[in-house]
Amino acid sequence: MLLEPGQRNKLDDTDDQLFYDYPRFVTHVDVGFIQQLVDMYRVRLQPSTRILDLMSSWVSHLPDEMQFAHVEGHGLNAEELARNPQLDHYFVQDLNQNQKLPLPDQSFDAVLNTVSVQYLQYPEVVFAEVCRILKPDGMMIVSFSNRMFYQKAIQAWRDSSEAERIELVKRYFSSVPGFGPAEVVARPSSSGFLQWLNPAAGDPFYAVIAHRRNE
Repeated sequence: MLLEPGQRNKLDDTDDQLFYDYPRFVTHVDVGFIQQLVDMYRVRLQPSTRILDLMSSWVSHLPDEMQFAHVEGHGLNAEELARNPQLDHYFVQDLNQNQKLPLPDQSFDAVLNTVSVQYLQYPEVVFAEVCRILKPDGMMIVSFSNRMFYQKAIQAWRDSSEAERIELVKRYFSSVPGFGPAEVVARPSSSGFLQWLNPAAGDPFYAVIAHRRNE
């Protein structure tokens, strides 16, 4: 089993849709993290492709100069998604209640998940759904830092170190046979003496990337 039942628990087990019922027009990571993410997308994504921004909000951090064939958004707050200028279409769905994505097989070139993976209670099911909708050799990019709504993150995430969280996301990918080996991009947070030297070092940046097998 990927996660024990207790590892899926949240401190706040009330309906997620109630928690996200009002919009939060803020960014949950700092400027440095966002710039690294935009730069990564600029290199990894291809123009004129179909993108799904999973667990999105009012910003998607896609490079402004890139034009995509279609950008689909998903999230829990319709007002936030409606404000997002990079989305061509969006839908609202609680993935902790219903993991089945209302999207056709092999219909996207890339799926993005930004600073939200920590809230998935059934990540192996969601990742399997992502694999289903990806085209052969399509990729999923999961990015995260050390910030979270602590009461809504699952126990497995709350109890892990930053290094352990990378391994956890890699396990999410490896639990789905259709994904190939995961690649890690990391700029860990400073700690101890390094943090004292540079207290403004910024949010740590992590991304775990895997491609659907071309079979």
